[in-house]
Amino acid sequence: MSLKVAFIGLGVMGYPMAGHLKNAGYETCVYNRTTAKAQKWANEYLGSFAETPKAASENADFVFVCVGNDDDLRQVVKGENGILAGLKPGAVIVDHTTTSAEVAKELAELAKAQGNDFIDAPVSGGQAGAENGVLTVMCGGDEAVFAKAQPVMAAFSQFSQLLGPVGSGQLCKMVNQICIAGLVQGLSEGMHFAMNAGLDGEKVVETIAKGAAGSWQMENRHKTMLKGEYEFGFAVDWMRKDLGIALDEARKNGSQLPVTAIVDQFYSEVQNLGGGRYDTSSLLARLEASKGKS
Repeated sequence: MSLKVAFIGLGVMGYPMAGHLKNAGYETCVYNRTTAKAQKWANEYLGSFAETPKAASENADFVFVCVGNDDDLRQVVKGENGILAGLKPGAVIVDHTTTSAEVAKELAELAKAQGNDFIDAPVSGGQAGAENGVLTVMCGGDEAVFAKAQPVMAAFSQFSQLLGPVGSGQLCKMVNQICIAGLVQGLSEGMHFAMNAGLDGEKVVETIAKGAAGSWQMENRHKTMLKGEYEFGFAVDWMRKDLGIALDEARKNGSQLPVTAIVDQFYSEVQNLGGGRYDTSSLLARLEASKGKS
């Protein structure tokens, strides 16, 4: 393939996503704030790395980004060493960071002003989805630009959808996180109840997962939850960041999210237990800790 791509941000998601791009045949250059990690990636995948986002983005047709938050995104896109400083005309920035819709619109305007395109494209599927190349991508942007980017994103995704103009992908990701928050709390309460009732949790899940209660969270997290193990996915610290974005947007558009607000508070209690890096299924740990105090 003749297309050249850059990937900015090699966290638990970005590292394998960039690897899938290289394995799909794209000439791939990466940048990471910690250069040693970029060098490790380059050695593992036989790609290249750069010392700045600008250098990584030079000559790229697509620049993929997956960093931490709004401020991190601005930092790698703007400035004399940012992505925009190195982009050639017509190149596309595809941002997989979960951010506010506002920053997506802000950076899209900057890109447009210098002849580039921008798609906000947050993902769902977690670390396992990234490693296995089966992420779901929620996109906002122009239809023609999405049509160009979609075949490239297919290197690490199983499904991608254009939801509307820039910012729409981030709004869809907020819906995703709202739904997950309530679901995980319900699953945690169910597991907590089953254990207190003296039931075999494995058999309970084997039974109810085949009915209306079944979910991805139940299938993929119940075993580790029952063991009190919470090192298998998206961290509580990041979930609170995402829920904060959703709650802020809800205040702006008049949505009422009472369950989301409660679950966000519950996650703060998990953080207070020292579980900021636990995965999101650790809502059960909060219930079990409370049981010990009752």
